[in-house]
Amino acid sequence: MEDRLIVTASPHIREATTTRGLMGNVVIALLPAVLAAGLIFGVQALVLVAVTTLACVAFEYLYEMLLKKPNTAGDLSAVVTGIILALNMPVGMPLWIAVVGAFVAIIITKQLFGGLGYNFANPALVGRIVLFLGFTSRMTAYVYPDMAVDALASATPLAVADKTSLNLLDIFLGFHGGMMGEVCVLAILLGFAYLVATRTIEATVPVTIVATVFVLTALNTGSAYTALVECMSGGLLFGAVFMATDYVTCPFTTKGKLFYGVFIGLITFLIRHFGSMNEGMSYAILLGNLMTPWFNAWGHQTPLGYKKPKKPKKAKKGGAE
Repeated sequence: MEDRLIVTASPHIREATTTRGLMGNVVIALLPAVLAAGLIFGVQALVLVAVTTLACVAFEYLYEMLLKKPNTAGDLSAVVTGIILALNMPVGMPLWIAVVGAFVAIIITKQLFGGLGYNFANPALVGRIVLFLGFTSRMTAYVYPDMAVDALASATPLAVADKTSLNLLDIFLGFHGGMMGEVCVLAILLGFAYLVATRTIEATVPVTIVATVFVLTALNTGSAYTALVECMSGGLLFGAVFMATDYVTCPFTTKGKLFYGVFIGLITFLIRHFGSMNEGMSYAILLGNLMTPWFNAWGHQTPLGYKKPKKPKKAKKGGAE
């Protein structure tokens, strides 16, 4: 019996990856940061992560149930939002404020704009910014781990005037105050390695952001050590790996991602060194999210063999001779 030729509609190359699979990889990549937060700050850190995550899932489920929409709580996107949002808070954050952040992230930023795939910015990012603006004193009430060294006990690394006096190992391991998910560089790098290894994200955006901040800071301060401290401090690494790479709000072309990364790195540098706050990563990512349509347009790929059509020649004045 002869083999039959089966012709199917495009796309002819199909991908078996699902939203749940991708989000599951992100959850796994976030586990080192969650574990590090628990070890550094105590059980309260794990409680905050659990409450915020449950709140995000509950808000998504209830909203879609009330509006009789298909339930998407099982795709794990709300779980990812909840974990990232919790890791963007200090461990002493009251639980009711964390729930407010979850409401802003899921209902206002995500669902009211149409759900997953239609949000204009990373939901967890917007939740963090709203909490920072509305509960500034709570969002900056850092709890310092007992093992923190004296040089870091009074302020986060970004607030220390002479950053060359800071110990890189202490910063790398997270022995200082700050948001729960941003303090341990080792945990963030483990998550980053997993995401790249599983092809969940590309390294283009995180590497470009960090490289831009490092180069500009080194040129501005004249110290590569200070630049390295700044790249390891604050929300730069965590934001670059887990927030700036959001599929919906990140450019999809290579050139677009390069524009996007340089832009976020530049804005972060400008806010940190010429603004009124030590940390500027959240606002830089938000601006980058809003600029994504333009980055996609500027970085669009030229089809193979495409030739730009020539403009028609203008007729000479006075008509033909």
